[in-house]
Amino acid sequence: MNAAAVQARQDADRVPSARPESIAGRVPSACRALAVCVALAMAVGIRWRTFQTAALDGLTEGLIFGLLLVGTAVLGGLRPSVPRAGALAAGVAAGGVLVVVSLAARWPVPPLVLGHAAPFVPWIAITTLVATGEELVLRGALWHWVGAAGGDAAALLITSLLFALIHVPVYGWHVVPLDFGVGLMFGGLRLWFGGPAAPAAAHVLADLATWWL
Repeated sequence: MNAAAVQARQDADRVPSARPESIAGRVPSACRALAVCVALAMAVGIRWRTFQTAALDGLTEGLIFGLLLVGTAVLGGLRPSVPRAGALAAGVAAGGVLVVVSLAARWPVPPLVLGHAAPFVPWIAITTLVATGEELVLRGALWHWVGAAGGDAAALLITSLLFALIHVPVYGWHVVPLDFGVGLMFGGLRLWFGGPAAPAAAHVLADLATWWL
């Protein structure tokens, strides 16, 4: 297979990027994007409230938040599809880069954390649920509607900013610059592979690494 054929096949495998609709079509898309944002804000508000009051343990809080995120993505119009192996592999590689960068920023590397109050397997399941849910909402449903209304550049900036802001209630304002940069990275994966699978894989791996780091 020559180089032109290989490139054509790769282009065919990628989902087309979102392009702005006509003026008449942008209004409903913008309204749907706003509805997803409102639902996301409600989910974050519920999480913040339970975090502040310590009404639930961390695992239960994460489970509820993750389910709210997945529900938001589904109600926002996202439909499940089988992720491509290439997208998942690229996401895992990107997640590995984030872990390495995190370790380099904390050099000399502190000892690995081995003892936790939460049981390991439930923690893995809920961490995966929350990370995947965030990507399904931001780089899935919301990206689709923002992209339809204003293009990929608007989708990249808005989803990256929201990615940073939704972590503020739990981690504080100091995480905004870092999380915005990570959001741009995840958005780049979304642009390249045309779906949330690659950023979800990167997000999950980076979050799972926090068990030991």
